[in-house]
Amino acid sequence: MIRVFVVDDQAMIRESFVSLLDAQPGIGVVGSAADGAAALAGIAELTGAGSRPDIVLMDVRMPVLDGLEATRRLLGGSEVDGEPPKVIVLTTFHQDDYVYAALRHGASGFLLKDAPAAELVHAIRVVAAGDALLSPAVTKGLIANFVRTEPRFSVPPERLAALTARELEVLRLVARGLSNTEIADELVLSEQTVKTHVGRILAKLALRDRAQAIVLAYETGLVRAAT
Repeated sequence: MIRVFVVDDQAMIRESFVSLLDAQPGIGVVGSAADGAAALAGIAELTGAGSRPDIVLMDVRMPVLDGLEATRRLLGGSEVDGEPPKVIVLTTFHQDDYVYAALRHGASGFLLKDAPAAELVHAIRVVAAGDALLSPAVTKGLIANFVRTEPRFSVPPERLAALTARELEVLRLVARGLSNTEIADELVLSEQTVKTHVGRILAKLALRDRAQAIVLAYETGLVRAAT
């Protein structure tokens, strides 16, 4: 059972998410909250009781404590004991700074609230299985807009020296938002070979998932708008 915690300040949206997810096989909502502070307290309580959520659906704009700061605190390791849950950020605002901040704080997924219900359910299953997920529209927005600004280079480009030429090629395609299947088609490789390459990239760079790989690709300047 995938345990989900829903965080949204609008009661109608929060309740609709709860109803939708509780109706899905293999998914159960273990709690909900109307702001980031209440979410952190609720998740900590559930964790202490042995019912830590696997996935947190986190709204961005909320009173008391917004979703980005709540994500930072939750995934920073200071709010809950043990391994924190994975976070999927949901918002009505298609703004690249929100996306980038959420990913830098460790979010594993980012979806717009107007995404179809099936896409939300799929995102939960994908992230719970250990992958990361960004909607195609969000990924394209990051590529088209964020990387046109001056790269931050908070991660030294030399860090990429551990990767082979093929692994760098795969990382560029991951950062463009391509799935393993799409990368396999692009490079004329088997999907299992691509999966192996991605695993090695994450291991060599000490990254948790594809979302962190995307952030690193931007911060080192490996990916730019023209790529």
